[in-house]
Amino acid sequence: MSTVFDDRPCELGEGPLWHPERQQLFWFDIIGKRLMTRDGQGSNSWAFGEHVSAAGWVDRDRLFLASESGLWRFDLTTADRSLIVPLEPDNPVTRSNDGRADPWGGFWIGTMGKQAEPAAGSIYRFWKGELRRLVADVTISNAICFGPDRSVAYFCDTVTGQVRCWKLNAETGWPEGYHSVFLDLRDEGLNPDGAVVDAAGNIWIAQWGASRVACYTPDGQFLSAVSFDAAHTSCPAFGGSDLSTLFCTTARQGLSADEIEAQPNNGMTFAALNAGRGQAEHKVIL
Repeated sequence: MSTVFDDRPCELGEGPLWHPERQQLFWFDIIGKRLMTRDGQGSNSWAFGEHVSAAGWVDRDRLFLASESGLWRFDLTTADRSLIVPLEPDNPVTRSNDGRADPWGGFWIGTMGKQAEPAAGSIYRFWKGELRRLVADVTISNAICFGPDRSVAYFCDTVTGQVRCWKLNAETGWPEGYHSVFLDLRDEGLNPDGAVVDAAGNIWIAQWGASRVACYTPDGQFLSAVSFDAAHTSCPAFGGSDLSTLFCTTARQGLSADEIEAQPNNGMTFAALNAGRGQAEHKVIL
């Protein structure tokens, strides 16, 4: 059973990150251009002049932050940010979207059109100072996550209805060969959004419009689902002291005023206790 973790509504909640050193959840309201957080002391947020969407942790007080124009080092104590590398800075059509640190200390980040323009986005990996494009012609980049044995990466283009998998080099983490379909949700009419992999290798996928995060085995078999009181579940993250709490961001984007009035929890951030057992998020190495 899930409950509201933070009742500040997001137009497009995304990118939840459980910081393992701070024991604290961070997430984004992409349309609102805000980084948000809540811990035992209360809530906080930081406003930006551009869209921000995903983060990793560098150390206790610094995040690795993805925006529409670049990848940044962000200091939580001073709110100072410094550019690490530009990200499509000369393309006003696109912004960053889903992203996650990989087991080698790199960071995968997807872009997309601000109006979901077809094939406007890409998926990149940043590692050891290099930003390399891995996938082109992506419409809505999502579901970036990694197996606990370091063998595989997952990602999706939401509009295809398919989650794909990609073998990774054990030494460097760069993908090898060509990616293939891991999960095809088209027949069920489900829209894969953000995803995370638990300690057992199961993948938990938020399904936009379905009010749930669904769990699938490493061979793609449906296991279970956690329901949330919001139509558009957007991205999950495991956190809490033993990584057994499943957090989930949601969105109000695309919902009418009547729909929001009928279900006011849309856009809030949720928590489901004892949902599974996650992996600690990997540190980004700069």
